[in-house]
Amino acid sequence: MSKAVRKILDESRESGNPELELQDKQITSLEELPGLLLMEHVTRLSLPHNRLTTIPPSIANLVNLEILNLFNNAIEELPTSISSLNKLRILNVGMNRLDALPRGFGSFPVLEVLDITYNNISEEESLPGNFFMLESLRALYMGDNDFEVLSPLIKNLKNLQILSLRDNDLIILPREIGELTRLRELHLQGNRLELLPPEISNLDLMSQRSVLRLECNPWQQIIADQLLLGTSHVLDMLKNDSYKFLYQRYLSTGSQPPPKNFEAKNRKISRKREVA
Repeated sequence: MSKAVRKILDESRESGNPELELQDKQITSLEELPGLLLMEHVTRLSLPHNRLTTIPPSIANLVNLEILNLFNNAIEELPTSISSLNKLRILNVGMNRLDALPRGFGSFPVLEVLDITYNNISEEESLPGNFFMLESLRALYMGDNDFEVLSPLIKNLKNLQILSLRDNDLIILPREIGELTRLRELHLQGNRLELLPPEISNLDLMSQRSVLRLECNPWQQIIADQLLLGTSHVLDMLKNDSYKFLYQRYLSTGSQPPPKNFEAKNRKISRKREVA
C-alpha cells in the first residue's frame, strides 16, 4: 500500500469523511488496505482504474455504502454478498471481466444506476433469476457485452429512464420493451437488429430531451430508408398496420440472423485473462 493510500484511509478514519476516492492507485486487492472493509461510515467508495481481480465477500460490511465505483479493473466475479448492501444507489462495474452476475443480484432495494458496460455478460445463464426485480433502477447500462436476446421481464423495470444496449449481439428485442413508459433514452446502436418491435412506438422517444440511437445495425430496407430521414420517421412507421404485418411475418419465418463480428469481440480487453 502506498503512502498516499494510507494517508487517505487514515484521514477518513480520523475525520469521519464518508467519501473515499482511490482511483488509479495500482491497488490489486482490497485486503491490502487494512481496515477499509470495517469502515462502516463510508458511503462512497471509488476504486476505478486499479488492478483488482476479486472483490471479497466482506464488502458487505460497508453497510452504509451508497455509491460503489469499480470501473476499469480486472474483476472476473462478484461475491453474492454484494447484494446485501441495502443502501447502495449507484454501482459501476463497467470495463471488467465479468461473465455473469452473482446469484441474488437483483435484491438491491434502492439501486438506481447500474453500469455493467464492457464485460462478457450474456442473457444465457449470466443474469440471476431476480435480476429484473430491480424496480428502483432509473438507468441501466449494458453496452459492450454479449447479449443476443433480452428477456421479456425487462418490462418489470417500470422506473427505467435510460437503457443502453449498444454494441452487443442483439438479434431481436422483446415486445415488452414498449411497456417501459418512463424510458427517455434507448441506445441500440451496434447490434445485429434487422427490425424493431412495433411496441417501441408506444415510448416517448420523440421529444427534444429524448434519445434513440439506431445506427450500425443491419436494418432491413424498410427501416434503413426511414432512418435516413430521422428516428422520428422510424417511430411513425412502426405504428403502421403494414409494418406490424411485416414484423409478425418476420417473427414467424425464423430466418437466419446476421453473423457475429467475432474478430471485434475477441479484441476486447475483457477477453484477456492476464493482468498487466
